[in-house]
Amino acid sequence: MQQKEKNNWLPTSVKEVEERGWISPDVILFTGDAYIDHPSFGTAVVGKWMESLGLKVAVVPQPNWRDDLRDFKKLGRPNLFFGVNAGNMDSMVNHYTANKRKRSDDVYTPEGRAGARPDMPTVVYTRILKKLYPDVPVVIGGIEASLRRLTHYDYWKDTLQPGILYESGADLLVYGMGEKPLAEICRLLKRGVPFGNLTNIPQTCFLRDKGAPYATGKKWKTFRLHPHEACVRDKKLHAQNFRHIEEESNSIEAALSSPEH
Repeated sequence: MQQKEKNNWLPTSVKEVEERGWISPDVILFTGDAYIDHPSFGTAVVGKWMESLGLKVAVVPQPNWRDDLRDFKKLGRPNLFFGVNAGNMDSMVNHYTANKRKRSDDVYTPEGRAGARPDMPTVVYTRILKKLYPDVPVVIGGIEASLRRLTHYDYWKDTLQPGILYESGADLLVYGMGEKPLAEICRLLKRGVPFGNLTNIPQTCFLRDKGAPYATGKKWKTFRLHPHEACVRDKKLHAQNFRHIEEESNSIEAALSSPEH
């Protein structure tokens, strides 16, 4: 009974990975929160969801980004991809009050200890992983990534910032409740579809050079948003973008083009 209960936890160390008889995990999740196996923690939900799809999933909670980066190396390369999220709360809200004063505690860290995660861990963790493992895809998600998936206003810097994919260097962004897009991502990767071809999945964002081709099997209705540089010059253009983003984000179904278009 004790062994069965123990195996219900997602592994967080080399020893726990080896105890499961794995050579390497399929997916390694990095999170700014402590790992708590409870449905109020998004990393636990996402990890268990992918595990239910037949994947070997491990978690690295609150990795140390200020030492020799051993936490980012300890589990090695995943077979499919790294997943990164900042945690249950946007890191800047977690760290600062509305008056921009530094908070003295962190409720998602053991003993409420502050300082266990950096500002914008989605960006910090992803940059480290892309430097250590440049050829391994990184998927980002969670509230921090979702709120910053496109040009957005940064309250703490009092300026418009580009999308977090640009800042982090991640390969794919899953926004909102990620169970359905993650299931599709995992299904296609298990079939052997190259990661770079995962460009027609709802609730995802990716970057491509202007004019570069990308695979799509759906006839989506296209909204061309104003580019980041234009939004920086003209606040009204950013407001127009925001309206389109919010309307489409709250639609019951994604907008598809008619067959003749």
